[in-house]
Amino acid sequence: MRSQPPRLLAATLLAVLTATSLQSAAAAADYERVLNGTFDSGSADPWWAGAGVTHRVTGGELCAAVTGGTTNPWDALIGQNGVPFEEGQSYTFSFDARATTAQPVTAAAGESVSPYRGIASKQFTVSPEKQRFSFTFTSTLDFPDAGNGQVAFQLGGQPSDNTICVDNVSVIGGVKPPGGVNPNPTKKVQVDLVAYVPGLPKRATLVSTATTPQTWTLKNSAGATVASGQSTPKGLDATSGDSVHLIDFSSFDTAGTGYVLSVGEDSSFPFDISADPVKRLRYDSLAFFYHQRSGTPIEAQYVGEEYARPAGHVNVAPNQGDNNVPCRADLACGYTLDVRGGWYDAGDHGKYVVNGGIATWQLLNAYERASVLGDATAYRDGSLNIPEKSNGVPDLLDEARWEVDFLLKMQAPDGMAHHKIHDANWTALPTRPELDDQPRRLSATSTAATLNLAAVAAQASRLWKGVDATYSATLLAAARKAYTAAKANPAKLADPNDGTGGGAYSDDTVTDEFYWAASELLATTGESTYRTDVTASPHYKAASLNRGGFHWGGTAPLGDITLALVPGLPAADVTAIKQKFATVADEHLTAMAAMGYATPYDNSTAGYVWGSNSTVLNNAQVLALAHDFTGATKYRDGVFEALHYIQGRNPLSTSYVAGYGDQAMVNAHHRFWAHQNDPTLPIAPAGSLSGGPNSGLQDPVAQRLLTGCPQQKCWVDDIGAYSVNEVAINWNSALAWVSGWAAEKSGGTTTPKSDCEVGFTAHRWSDGLSASVKITNTGSSAWSSWKLGFTFPGTQRLTTGWSATWSQTGQEVSAANLSWNGKVDPGKSVYIGLNGSGAGTDPTSFTVNGKTCKTA
Repeated sequence: MRSQPPRLLAATLLAVLTATSLQSAAAAADYERVLNGTFDSGSADPWWAGAGVTHRVTGGELCAAVTGGTTNPWDALIGQNGVPFEEGQSYTFSFDARATTAQPVTAAAGESVSPYRGIASKQFTVSPEKQRFSFTFTSTLDFPDAGNGQVAFQLGGQPSDNTICVDNVSVIGGVKPPGGVNPNPTKKVQVDLVAYVPGLPKRATLVSTATTPQTWTLKNSAGATVASGQSTPKGLDATSGDSVHLIDFSSFDTAGTGYVLSVGEDSSFPFDISADPVKRLRYDSLAFFYHQRSGTPIEAQYVGEEYARPAGHVNVAPNQGDNNVPCRADLACGYTLDVRGGWYDAGDHGKYVVNGGIATWQLLNAYERASVLGDATAYRDGSLNIPEKSNGVPDLLDEARWEVDFLLKMQAPDGMAHHKIHDANWTALPTRPELDDQPRRLSATSTAATLNLAAVAAQASRLWKGVDATYSATLLAAARKAYTAAKANPAKLADPNDGTGGGAYSDDTVTDEFYWAASELLATTGESTYRTDVTASPHYKAASLNRGGFHWGGTAPLGDITLALVPGLPAADVTAIKQKFATVADEHLTAMAAMGYATPYDNSTAGYVWGSNSTVLNNAQVLALAHDFTGATKYRDGVFEALHYIQGRNPLSTSYVAGYGDQAMVNAHHRFWAHQNDPTLPIAPAGSLSGGPNSGLQDPVAQRLLTGCPQQKCWVDDIGAYSVNEVAINWNSALAWVSGWAAEKSGGTTTPKSDCEVGFTAHRWSDGLSASVKITNTGSSAWSSWKLGFTFPGTQRLTTGWSATWSQTGQEVSAANLSWNGKVDPGKSVYIGLNGSGAGTDPTSFTVNGKTCKTA
């Protein structure tokens, strides 16, 4: 959660004009044009400061420290962009001001971009005594919907340094209330702007008040009609504010590019029918993380010249560096930490453990899930364009390690983890990472951050065990130490007021983090201490999983996912977890069927929130896992519906993924991808995900432009609209997980990878059976231990067994190796058996070590 920094503009920004008044102030409407003119919130947003000026809110005023020695008044500026003016209308510009040393100050209105035309200005003498100033003018320019209008204070042209403070800044007038408009053009035929996958459903939304079906046509790139049909009226969709119809063109399945769907005179953006884009997105979404690396140069050979930059925060001036960072002055922790590396969390230069935790877990889980249920070769060494691509380690693990190592560095000597590290004050927009001159500070340790570290380090230890045993052991030691420290400090919560220079990320409930961390430690170690903590938790067996989904502050379902994938619990409990995923997935599908724009999102309590797109994708992960656990195609189709929404089948006709679709997000809130503010800087790279609609309108730009918006339309592609157009690692990790899963499913039916084969042969009589079981290791690695699981389909009960430790709960049967037959080399088999009572057919599905096996 970031704050909006200033915009830097050219010195020739405004011409000084004589103030005019063609209409009296009394005749002007009471429409306030300026946002945050009282500074009562303590924030300077959206006021910017020019070169040589540092500004901040102090005592309810915006105070600008101005470096002396400039020539012209406009050589030192503070101002606000996006101010709406209407040509021919009267406005009154009022403000309070004082200065440490008396000097002239010019208040001006005009244009924020070239040719920087002025509307009006007036010079006042500001003294140490606070005074009220005001003048009235008529606008000669027209910026009715904000656009390029601006107000500014010109503070330069003085020989010495000075501080000027302003308050109660107001521009009142005009005849049209500002805001209420999203400037992106929208279509009436809404499609996925990128692609539909062959063999899967293809649906679109028509915006129409017609109550009868409408004829639609699908044309190819040559303009020839290839399909047609009738829409299904759905009526008013409250979340978008649109009256809609459903168009289903699934019957057409010919791969190609440049298709257009039309109804009457209205046509969609062009799109493809192809699996290629989602397979490309799998890697573009992961490339985001290399771009966000701190403490290392981002090299052109991996990202291209446009996105290359020097290393940030490595003690090269003007950086103050991350190698020796102290705690905040009020904490006095008595030590410093070397916290170089990691990923910048979002568009600022902060690094947050609770965001890094879920983001890293999601990447690692994508790899683990593919290893267990899919094909992890998609993430093999050389699959990503990163410096480590030829080191023999799967590239997804390499990228994740960049953050895992940072998380380890955030561990304090007592085992607790610091919540975050970032600048002492918010930096300007734009500010390249290597040019950030702010001092860096550690925030206090917290229970939530410590449990994030414990969970991810335990998970990573499990995945690195066969890659780097020494590193795996280091990770597990850190995880144990963190978990022990958290149990000794179970309620050390992050300060909700620690929001200067970086988001606070406060979280007053940590039982979910305890459950998550214990689940990861159990999956990695199998130890009874962690099993006790898991099974005693109120979150056990997916009790917290619901349509609201999971996020950085609600992590219990992450533990459920791990427990469902990695052996460690009774089979019946694993079945219960998997069933809860299917139950919640069904709830999503039921809700989606009634929506104008099918989206796995529950807006019933909080509307659309900051980062809503990440919630959509996290819920898509729930749908994906429901498909993994049950094989039901309806859940697979729900995942692709979520991607269609993200990529343009939404009421704004916009793909929220940069570089994907004809109208895609461009102006992400980011201090380096800041082309909107500085044409020499790049736009957001392909595969970057916008936060998405936020009906809370939690930044001034969104408040100005989007007041009164329906929930799904509360978004604008503006770099200053940080509450709707921010990027973040834990949002792109959701996109990476889902697009990776979708890419796997886009090549037809995927048979889960099997490293085992089980043969079950039974001899029966009227009320019993005797069975021999052959378990074969068909994988490439030896087993050091094994555990067989299956379900009796009838009334059979286990009575005795041999060559294994046998048990039965309900219909679920398990058999674990003995000390002498645990090791099974590739291609080798182990033979066990059982006697039982009751009647029924043979079991048809078997698992070994949690993996589904082929049946011999």
